[in-house]
Amino acid sequence: PHAMRLTTSGTFIHGNYWYNRGNPPFGRTGTSHGCVGLADVQGAQGDTTAKWFYDNSLIGDVVVVKNSPDKTVAPDNGLNGWNMSWSEWTAGSAV
Repeated sequence: PHAMRLTTSGTFIHGNYWYNRGNPPFGRTGTSHGCVGLADVQGAQGDTTAKWFYDNSLIGDVVVVKNSPDKTVAPDNGLNGWNMSWSEWTAGSAV
């Protein structure tokens, strides 16, 4: 229920009510399609990691995923302008 889009191609950070702290499915089995899963409860009730992240995040906050074999998100795939150097950013400026 707590979901925030990271990329226009469909990567989200979202709550997973099926997350089991005693036997976490993430990192050991293929239960994700590339999203970042956070502990949550069905119906979005209660204090959970997903609720805290949802309540305290702002558009443009930098998200760093550690130990991922994937590349950094491309600058044109969502709000990712900070992935560019200043010279790359100004080279694309209309000014």
